[in-house]
Amino acid sequence: MAKPKKQVELEEKLIDAIADLQRTRADFENFRRRSELDKATARSAGQTSAILKLLPVIDNIERAIGHMPADLKDNAWAQGVVGLAKNLDKSLEGLNLKRIDAKPGTAFNPDLHEAIQFDDSEGEHEVIAEELQSGYLLGETPIRHAMVKVTKK
Repeated sequence: MAKPKKQVELEEKLIDAIADLQRTRADFENFRRRSELDKATARSAGQTSAILKLLPVIDNIERAIGHMPADLKDNAWAQGVVGLAKNLDKSLEGLNLKRIDAKPGTAFNPDLHEAIQFDDSEGEHEVIAEELQSGYLLGETPIRHAMVKVTKK
């Protein structure tokens, strides 16, 4: 027995309404995912920007500590500055910021190190001879490459 024309029309409208609802639900889920990704990207960009503004200050503190006169090594104020630098390092680790390993003898990695000077000695492998400026990773992403002097070993 055939269905009445009105019932067929209503069933078609219902099928169309269900399909529209499913598309709307999928669009909303895609929008929600994009919004979450945009928020995370903006948060990361803000964090990176703030850290990049702090890095020159950290560099200056480290230079000052590295050039501390011998007669101030036991000075309480100078030791406080050294302690400040250590506390700053711990705080940065809490932000998921790590120094890039650029100790002398470490293999040169162009993804992490920027060669500022190159010593043309004999050898097969490029290694770091000296770190000129610290580099940093935010998570696994380099936000500032370590500036290094490279030699061959």
